Amino acid sequence: PVASMGLLQAVLLLSFSIFDRKSILTTDTHTLHIEEILELLPHRYPFLLVDRVLDFEEGRFLRAVKNVSVNEPFFQGHFPGKPILPGVLILEAMAQATGILAFKSVGKLEPGELYYFAGIDEARFKRPVVPGDQMIWKSLLRKPSRFDAFQRRCAGGRESGLRSNDDVCP
Repeated sequence: PVASMGLLQAVLLLSFSIFDRKSILTTDTHTLHIEEILELLPHRYPFLLVDRVLDFEEGRFLRAVKNVSVNEPFFQGHFPGKPILPGVLILEAMAQATGILAFKSVGKLEPGELYYFAGIDEARFKRPVVPGDQMIWKSLLRKPSRFDAFQRRCAGGRESGLRSNDDVCP
């Protein structure tokens, strides 16, 4: 199915999907809690944008969650009275989840090294992400490699109360 999506050039495919609560709570795969995420990523509050890894398999996939709270510091200015998660932070959260998958799949960086999110092609935001939403990403590793060879494409949706699976970025 990935090949039929026209992503043969991509080494890594990010998808952003809605999962029912039962599948989230009854997984047989690995999970990572915040303490383990902090060991893998250099990011810290307020810029750590992955709350939990719901499940992963090294070299294959990772599913992560970000709970969007009204208490996030960027909502004070984006926008007063109408808080919307900045699109660049949605992309950054996806990149952080991808970084966790990379670390779990091809190993951690050497001391003093950093990885950088260099860019993204063809991102569009179709719906706002607002306080109370829960974003869930699924990163699929197409071909294990070192960090400089990771390429990304992203597709998206959100979960918020009774709202349907709305696209955030294709």
